[in-house]
Amino acid sequence: MQQAQMKGLRRRSTATLFGLPVFEIAVGPDPEKGEVCGHARGIIAIGDKATGGIAIGGLARGIVAIGGLAQGIVAIGGLALGIVSFGGLAIGGLVLGGLAVGGVALGGCAVGVVAVGGAAFGYYACGGAAFGKYVISAVERSPEAVEFFKRWLP
Repeated sequence: MQQAQMKGLRRRSTATLFGLPVFEIAVGPDPEKGEVCGHARGIIAIGDKATGGIAIGGLARGIVAIGGLAQGIVAIGGLALGIVSFGGLAIGGLVLGGLAVGGVALGGCAVGVVAVGGAAFGYYACGGAAFGKYVISAVERSPEAVEFFKRWLP
Protein backbone atom coordinates (compact mmCIF):
# COMPACT_ATOMS: atom_id res chain seq x y z
CA MET A 1 0.00 0.00 0.00
CA GLN A 2 1.37 3.41 -0.91
CA GLN A 3 1.74 6.03 1.73
CA ALA A 4 0.27 9.37 0.76
CA GLN A 5 2.77 12.18 0.83
CA MET A 6 1.62 15.34 2.49
CA LYS A 7 2.23 18.40 0.38
CA GLY A 8 2.76 21.81 1.78
CA LEU A 9 1.23 25.04 0.65
CA ARG A 10 2.82 28.46 0.63
CA ARG A 11 1.12 31.50 -0.86
CA ARG A 12 2.22 35.06 -0.33
CA SER A 13 1.01 38.34 -1.70
CA THR A 14 3.31 40.37 -3.90
CA ALA A 15 2.12 43.54 -2.19
CA THR A 16 4.11 44.46 0.90
CA LEU A 17 3.70 46.78 3.85
CA PHE A 18 6.63 47.62 6.13
CA GLY A 19 8.70 45.09 4.16
CA LEU A 20 6.32 42.22 4.96
CA PRO A 21 3.87 40.58 2.57
CA VAL A 22 0.31 41.75 3.19
CA PHE A 23 -0.64 38.09 3.63
CA GLU A 24 1.13 34.76 3.70
CA ILE A 25 -0.30 31.27 4.05
CA ALA A 26 2.08 28.42 4.88
CA VAL A 27 0.80 25.01 5.96
CA GLY A 28 2.33 21.54 5.93
CA PRO A 29 5.89 20.82 4.86
CA ASP A 30 7.44 23.92 3.31
CA PRO A 31 7.93 23.11 -0.39
CA GLU A 32 10.66 25.78 -0.77
CA LYS A 33 12.80 25.12 2.30
CA GLY A 34 11.97 21.50 3.09
CA GLU A 35 11.06 22.44 6.67
CA VAL A 36 8.71 20.17 8.55
CA CYS A 37 6.25 22.99 9.23
CA GLY A 38 5.49 26.03 7.18
CA HIS A 39 6.09 29.33 8.96
CA ALA A 40 3.96 32.19 7.69
CA ARG A 41 5.22 35.73 8.23
CA GLY A 42 3.21 38.72 7.12
CA ILE A 43 0.77 41.43 8.09
CA ILE A 44 -1.84 38.65 7.98
CA ALA A 45 -0.17 35.27 8.55
CA ILE A 46 -1.89 31.89 8.47
CA GLY A 47 0.05 28.68 8.98
CA ASP A 48 1.30 25.91 11.22
CA LYS A 49 3.46 28.66 12.72
CA ALA A 50 2.32 32.22 12.11
CA THR A 51 3.97 35.53 12.97
CA GLY A 52 2.40 38.83 12.00
CA GLY A 53 -0.01 41.62 12.74
CA ILE A 54 -2.87 39.12 12.63
CA ALA A 55 -1.49 35.61 13.15
CA ILE A 56 -3.58 32.45 12.89
CA GLY A 57 -2.04 29.02 13.40
CA GLY A 58 -1.00 26.22 15.69
CA LEU A 59 1.66 28.54 17.12
CA ALA A 60 0.58 32.14 16.58
CA ARG A 61 2.50 35.28 17.55
CA GLY A 62 1.31 38.75 16.67
CA ILE A 63 -0.63 41.82 17.62
CA VAL A 64 -3.78 39.67 17.35
CA ALA A 65 -2.89 35.99 17.71
CA ILE A 66 -5.35 33.11 17.30
CA GLY A 67 -4.17 29.53 17.68
CA GLY A 68 -3.40 26.53 19.82
CA LEU A 69 -0.65 28.54 21.50
CA ALA A 70 -1.34 32.22 20.99
CA GLN A 71 0.97 35.03 22.08
CA GLY A 72 0.17 38.66 21.39
CA ILE A 73 -1.43 41.85 22.55
CA VAL A 74 -4.81 40.16 22.01
CA ALA A 75 -4.42 36.38 22.27
CA ILE A 76 -7.12 33.76 21.68
CA GLY A 77 -6.22 30.08 21.99
CA GLY A 78 -5.91 26.91 23.98
CA LEU A 79 -2.99 28.58 25.77
CA ALA A 80 -3.25 32.34 25.40
CA LEU A 81 -0.58 34.77 26.57
CA GLY A 82 -1.29 38.45 26.07
CA ILE A 83 -2.42 41.74 27.46
CA VAL A 84 -5.99 40.66 26.63
CA SER A 85 -6.24 36.85 26.60
CA PHE A 86 -9.05 34.37 25.98
CA GLY A 87 -8.50 30.62 26.18
CA GLY A 88 -8.46 27.34 28.03
CA LEU A 89 -5.47 28.67 29.97
CA ALA A 90 -5.33 32.44 29.66
CA ILE A 91 -2.50 34.51 31.12
CA GLY A 92 -2.18 38.28 30.90
CA GLY A 93 -3.67 41.58 32.00
CA LEU A 94 -7.38 41.11 31.23
CA VAL A 95 -8.05 37.38 30.91
CA LEU A 96 -11.01 35.08 30.33
CA GLY A 97 -10.56 31.32 30.36
CA GLY A 98 -11.07 27.97 31.98
CA LEU A 99 -8.02 28.82 34.08
CA ALA A 100 -7.50 32.58 34.00
CA VAL A 101 -4.39 34.13 35.54
CA GLY A 102 -3.85 37.88 35.35
CA GLY A 103 -4.63 41.33 36.60
CA VAL A 104 -8.37 41.02 36.00
CA ALA A 105 -9.22 37.32 35.69
CA LEU A 106 -12.59 35.80 34.76
CA GLY A 107 -12.96 32.04 34.46
CA GLY A 108 -13.77 28.68 35.92
CA CYS A 109 -10.73 29.13 38.13
CA ALA A 110 -9.62 32.76 38.25
CA VAL A 111 -6.41 34.04 39.83
CA GLY A 112 -5.67 37.75 39.80
CA VAL A 113 -5.83 41.08 41.55
CA VAL A 114 -9.53 41.06 40.63
CA ALA A 115 -10.81 37.50 40.21
CA VAL A 116 -14.29 36.31 39.29
CA GLY A 117 -15.05 32.64 38.78
CA GLY A 118 -16.23 29.34 40.16
CA ALA A 119 -13.07 29.38 42.26
CA ALA A 120 -11.64 32.88 42.59
CA PHE A 121 -8.32 33.79 44.17
CA GLY A 122 -7.49 37.49 44.35
CA TYR A 123 -7.27 40.71 46.29
CA TYR A 124 -10.89 41.26 45.24
CA ALA A 125 -12.48 37.85 44.65
CA CYS A 126 -16.01 36.88 43.72
CA GLY A 127 -17.16 33.31 43.12
CA GLY A 128 -18.68 30.15 44.44
CA ALA A 129 -15.47 29.66 46.39
CA ALA A 130 -13.60 32.95 46.76
CA PHE A 131 -10.36 33.55 48.60
CA GLY A 132 -8.60 36.85 49.16
CA LYS A 133 -8.56 40.11 51.09
CA TYR A 134 -12.10 41.17 50.04
CA VAL A 135 -14.45 38.42 48.91
CA ILE A 136 -17.98 37.61 47.85
CA SER A 137 -18.65 33.88 48.05
CA ALA A 138 -21.27 31.39 49.11
CA VAL A 139 -20.18 31.81 52.74
CA GLU A 140 -18.83 35.36 53.00
CA ARG A 141 -19.68 38.86 51.74
CA SER A 142 -17.23 41.52 52.80
CA PRO A 143 -18.65 45.06 52.55
CA GLU A 144 -15.56 46.23 50.64
CA ALA A 145 -16.05 43.53 48.00
CA VAL A 146 -19.77 44.28 47.69
CA GLU A 147 -18.93 47.97 47.14
CA PHE A 148 -16.19 47.11 44.62
CA PHE A 149 -18.25 44.61 42.56
CA LYS A 150 -21.60 46.45 42.73
CA ARG A 151 -21.06 48.16 39.36
CA TRP A 152 -20.36 44.79 37.68
CA LEU A 153 -22.67 42.37 39.44
CA PRO A 154 -26.46 42.49 39.91
